[in-house]
Amino acid sequence: MRRDEDRLEEAVEKTVEATTAGLVPPPPSGAFSPFRYPVFRAIWTANLFSNLGGTLQGVGAAWLMTELTPSHQLVALVQASATVPIMLFGVFAGAIADNYDRRLVMLVAQVGMLVVSAALAALAYAGMLTPFLLLAFTLSVGIGTALNSPAWQASVRQQVAPREIPQAIALNSISFNIARSVGPALGGLLISIWDVSFAFAFNALSYIGLIGVLLWWKPEPRPIERRPILPAVGVGIRYCATNGPVRRILMRGFALGFSLSAYQSLLPTVVNGPMHGTELDFGLMLGLFGIGSIIAAPFTGPLRRKIGLEGILAAGAAMFVISLSVVAEVQSVAFALPAAFISGMAWVMILTTLNTAVQLRSPDAILGRCLSIYQAVTFGGMALGSWTWGAVADWQSLSVALHAGSVFLIVSFVALRVVAPLPKPGEGIVKQA
Repeated sequence: MRRDEDRLEEAVEKTVEATTAGLVPPPPSGAFSPFRYPVFRAIWTANLFSNLGGTLQGVGAAWLMTELTPSHQLVALVQASATVPIMLFGVFAGAIADNYDRRLVMLVAQVGMLVVSAALAALAYAGMLTPFLLLAFTLSVGIGTALNSPAWQASVRQQVAPREIPQAIALNSISFNIARSVGPALGGLLISIWDVSFAFAFNALSYIGLIGVLLWWKPEPRPIERRPILPAVGVGIRYCATNGPVRRILMRGFALGFSLSAYQSLLPTVVNGPMHGTELDFGLMLGLFGIGSIIAAPFTGPLRRKIGLEGILAAGAAMFVISLSVVAEVQSVAFALPAAFISGMAWVMILTTLNTAVQLRSPDAILGRCLSIYQAVTFGGMALGSWTWGAVADWQSLSVALHAGSVFLIVSFVALRVVAPLPKPGEGIVKQA
């Protein structure tokens, strides 16, 4: 039986879809059909545990900062420090992903993040962390994420057949959001019975599984036309700047990232302050956010086909406006829990849609660069938004900052729908081999 499967895999590799390695040909596509590919399944599983560790570290860092300083801006900068590297170095990481073996790029990034996270755990255990040292470590982990992300996302094409790419992207989003649903509650529990150093140590260990899978995976070599990094970056930037559909997607991604960051960056302070919550309450809020994301992810593709890109982003933006308004006004965690769930649904609807739209409109030769530019723009908006909303909260109040995020989301969405409309069905789609 196993020998027959091996022969079947070998035959598939000789077909038109043989750009992927070690695949089992799938039946008609479905929401979970990419799991039929052994490579995708192994990487997805290992990445789930890595995402879980990353979520634990994020929860620990955010909560620790609320204990180290009363500044709303510094708490918000924990979120910003994780995304600023994607804005600053992501474009170069995309060129690296296109210039080198993407598997090796991912390996280097994972090993680097393991070392940094282990050092962070050790310093936290010793009680030697200060607000700015904590930010330095989260920034360093963010650099590893910036290097890893374009190579990881672009490697999806080496894991599944071209027609399965949208489903694979959605499943990768589910992996991240499963971690978001379980991780925060687990993180809050670990912090309450031990301290943040345990969460940081768990994250360091979580990289080991993915490193092992990447060492095992031997994809078919892809043709690489190497260029010096700066000219390679220039090629990607020119493509994104001159391609109308991609350029408009990037404009929408920046504005949405700027607005949505109000929720993510200010939530730790809101729970610890006006809501008088504990680390467990904070974990529960983030957990429901993740559950909402998981539930919404499988339906994002079918919904996108029914109401289009513009429709699904409008629905997601409206849901976020409601959530921000609720979190700004309620004084109890119990009343804010439905808002967390709705925010999670809206988050995955928006970001999965934007990511898929960019992937399908990017040539494979520069896919890493296009994805890195998308991430640099979107997460750059999040980083700038985190700093902005934290500053507004220090200047006025948390409630004012959250309402300001809602107002900006509404105004920018309406304006950009006229100035930068999203591509129509089929517009700008790049045919894949």
